[in-house]
Amino acid sequence: MNTLGFLRDNARWLSAGVLLTFLSSFGQTFFISIFAGEIREGFGLSHGQWGGIYALGTTASAIVMVWAGGLTDRFRVRGLGAIILAMLLAACLFMALNPVWWLLPLVIFALRFTGQGMSSHIAVVAMSRWFIATRGRALSVATLGFAAGEALLPLIFVTLMITIDWRILWVVAGVIAALGIPVLMLLLREERTPQSLAGSNQAFGMELRHWTRNETLRHWLFWFMIPALLGPSAFNTAFFFHQVHFAEVKSVSHIELVAFFPFYTGVSIAAMVLSGWALDKLGTARLIPFMQLPMVVAFLAFALAETPLGLTIGFLFLGLNTGVNTTLPAAFWAEFYGTRYIGSIKAMAAAVMVFGSAIGPGITGLGIDMGVGIEAQYIAVAGFFVFSTVMMTIGIRRAAPRLSRAT
Repeated sequence: MNTLGFLRDNARWLSAGVLLTFLSSFGQTFFISIFAGEIREGFGLSHGQWGGIYALGTTASAIVMVWAGGLTDRFRVRGLGAIILAMLLAACLFMALNPVWWLLPLVIFALRFTGQGMSSHIAVVAMSRWFIATRGRALSVATLGFAAGEALLPLIFVTLMITIDWRILWVVAGVIAALGIPVLMLLLREERTPQSLAGSNQAFGMELRHWTRNETLRHWLFWFMIPALLGPSAFNTAFFFHQVHFAEVKSVSHIELVAFFPFYTGVSIAAMVLSGWALDKLGTARLIPFMQLPMVVAFLAFALAETPLGLTIGFLFLGLNTGVNTTLPAAFWAEFYGTRYIGSIKAMAAAVMVFGSAIGPGITGLGIDMGVGIEAQYIAVAGFFVFSTVMMTIGIRRAAPRLSRAT
């Protein structure tokens, strides 16, 4: 099926994925962090204290995700997605109305769980389960919502903050999330895979079988993938979380730094589409070992950049990784471990990534408070991605023969 035919025939279900990934933006670090200066000033927090609060709330979200993510194996996207979006509305209003600092961990938990955690998880699991031969294309299209959120929302909301109080803007975010509920219900009024056919539409993983979550947890490949799961979520999150401080270090205004985001998003969209196409042609095993090499270049560029060109190079390679990281890992779990229990397995992986997004801002924020410059930290981050690439390559090469016997 050609691309236009694929999009036309599946527009309803792909649009539901785009909607969920876009609305997840309100719980993503790139959105929350644009209010970092106002939050720290409003509650009298240092970089380390704010990072610690963010880490605490996000870690709690990761723990709950291990259980809640498995709900996607039991409930339809239409019902579960609507409930999560209603909870996301409540989380945005909680941020807008919260009067005290000690409730911030709970606010962050609510935003991260409903936005970054469940909204994106539901979308990715749905694409992995609904599509088999065209899984790569489906994931690349559905995750365009992430890219749209990253490109549009920071620039719009930073601009609005010049004249509108930041708390009112959180109310606006909640209203947008609420408007997504009837749209989602309309798009999914008809199931993509009827329940009567769901069992026969499952794709096997390694060794011609479906792996349960407990079996996956005990399998050695999962542990080889841990650094690769933690790295992007930890340090991509840390980069956007400390964007205000990073702009100060590089002697550029916040709005000048945010102006790079559309370029970064454009690159990530291109990488997303190309990786989805390549995934359907070549398979996960051939592509995924190399997906974090752009992060090495990105963080070295951010560490060493002294001109706009250096920042451009950093955002270029950061965008390359962001694009492939939205398609390849999601397809990896389905391809290597099967789709019958993909919700529970992906929830476990998502919990690891959410935990990474908790420790990244916490570690870097503590480093800033202790006098370790953000540029020096980013050189160490580049070294971490070299390590994660080596681990992932070893694990995938060892597991790939088992996968070939299952196809």
